[in-house]
Amino acid sequence: MAKLTSGIFGPISGKVGGLVGASWKNISYIRTKPQKTTKPPTEAQIACREKFRFLQDLLVPFYPFLTVGFKNIARGKTEINVAFSENFRQFVVGTYPNLSVDYTMFRLSKGTLHPLISAQASLIAGDLIKVTWLPSNQGTFDDQIMLVLYNPELKIADGFVGGVKRRDKECTFRFNPRLTGKSLEVYISVISLNGARVSNSEYLGRINP
Repeated sequence: MAKLTSGIFGPISGKVGGLVGASWKNISYIRTKPQKTTKPPTEAQIACREKFRFLQDLLVPFYPFLTVGFKNIARGKTEINVAFSENFRQFVVGTYPNLSVDYTMFRLSKGTLHPLISAQASLIAGDLIKVTWLPSNQGTFDDQIMLVLYNPELKIADGFVGGVKRRDKECTFRFNPRLTGKSLEVYISVISLNGARVSNSEYLGRINP
């Protein structure tokens, strides 16, 4: 049974025949009730579903960073949904069942803030990474850094958001000891102090132990 939560002109909550009323992020909407089918999926449908599942699994370790990197362009969607759309076509390559990943194309954030200049990452100890970049008059000195490391073998992402500023020109980060001795895919982004703007994320390359 459906309910009129705010009178006859208000949103509908529940089922009315073949329609379903609901709300999400304070947005009320009506959609058709999903129809069950006994028709087997085509090979193309299976391939698309598997690519969706493949990317969804890949994004899980990055959730804390994606919610920051896509916060400002998530309009009527979750940050994770936006991140999924941004990475669906380029991050995952090949066709099912031969799917693979192009880590150079992975995007952890998207925005108009100026990125760092000539950022470089290097391993200076077993569990310690150092990143340096050149000074710049673009953006503001108080812009914050987001650094993300990822190991595909263990499917572990580590990093930080904030605490290091654009003006610092370098930072070090002691990462999860489980990643010691593992190859690391490294990404960096810049976020304004108030969080209102963010840069496109930059791939700093793969660091091998």
